[in-house]
Amino acid sequence: MSRRRYTYIILILGSLATVSPFSIDMYLPGFPRIAADLRTTIDQVQLSLTSYLIGICIGQVLYGPLLDRFGRKNPLYAGLFLYVLASFGCAMTSSVESLIAMRFFQAMGGCVGLVASQALVSDLFPSEKRAEVFSLITLVIAVSPMIAPTIGGYVTASIAWQWIFIILPGIVSLMIVVIYFYLPTGKSPDASVSLKPDAVLKGFYTVARQPQFLIYTLAGGLATAAPFAYIAGSSDVFMNIYKVTEQQYGWIFALLAFAMIGSTQMNHILLKRFNSEQIIRTTLIYQSLLGMVLIVGVYYQWFNLYGLIGMMFVFLTGQGLTGPNASALSLSPFRKHTGSASALMGSWRMGAGALISALVSVFHNNTAMPMVGMMAACSVGGLVILSFGNYVVKHRPSRDDVEEELSLLL
Repeated sequence: MSRRRYTYIILILGSLATVSPFSIDMYLPGFPRIAADLRTTIDQVQLSLTSYLIGICIGQVLYGPLLDRFGRKNPLYAGLFLYVLASFGCAMTSSVESLIAMRFFQAMGGCVGLVASQALVSDLFPSEKRAEVFSLITLVIAVSPMIAPTIGGYVTASIAWQWIFIILPGIVSLMIVVIYFYLPTGKSPDASVSLKPDAVLKGFYTVARQPQFLIYTLAGGLATAAPFAYIAGSSDVFMNIYKVTEQQYGWIFALLAFAMIGSTQMNHILLKRFNSEQIIRTTLIYQSLLGMVLIVGVYYQWFNLYGLIGMMFVFLTGQGLTGPNASALSLSPFRKHTGSASALMGSWRMGAGALISALVSVFHNNTAMPMVGMMAACSVGGLVILSFGNYVVKHRPSRDDVEEELSLLL
């Protein structure tokens, strides 16, 4: 594969994976305006974020078998078309309830980009290159939080928040054209993959019982849910508590997104000296420690605006290290069930994100504590799962040991 073609494929796959993050980040500065226009509260508007994450969670489970059965591109086109229709539905909504519903369907369509991009990495690149490729894709994804809230803030302030949901489908429509002409087809359709519920569940069970997949999907998924606590709570914390404007919030969001971009580049370098397992463990340890400092600092009111931004910046550097390595380790054991594995991994990540964002809303108390508390809980929980899972696998008796013990007993 030529360097130029390699770059094109990375950019296309990264753009596909950014559909959902861009859809999340771009409307965040508009929360206060949306709440005012729809005569509701920010807490209720935050539920449209939760419904979006639930839609991603459910949608990825559905797309996994479809991508294995029909190949990569046809399900991809169908999902992106649904996204376009639902986006226009968001623009025309007149109540927070209908916005919540339309965001769910928007997510059901857009999440196909997440599953397909991960499956195509396994299709198009050898296993030893996948962690590097996932890092580069994460780099493309990390650009979206830098520009999406800034664009959303200016669109909301200058025109109206509804235009966010007109711009988004316009971008996706252009992506469909690029995908048609320039993206390789990847794995061919497999008629042996059944879409009957029992066969689909059996395929998911086959994937889920693989120890390496289970450990790194659960640990990595919970750890990578930390930014969703930040996403759910940041607009309220910065705009209502610290009184920044919509435009200033967009720039703060962009600055904090740069933390993930820098660590993604660092991951690319670290992989030349360390393996993915070592990087994940070290990252979760330092994020857990920083999370505890954030909790104590917010409780005792140590941080002004700049202090909180600084601590958040350092914490979020871990996201560019955990996500790509967890993805590579989760998917590496599979060939036939790559689509289903990608779907389960992505579904758990978004399900954890939905739960965490909902808890931020539930525990809302006009302080930054719900946001930083959930961020810390994600890192600590990921570290506990990783440590316990590896301990169990390491000390689990091998098949030969079990057979030897049985023969002695008999």
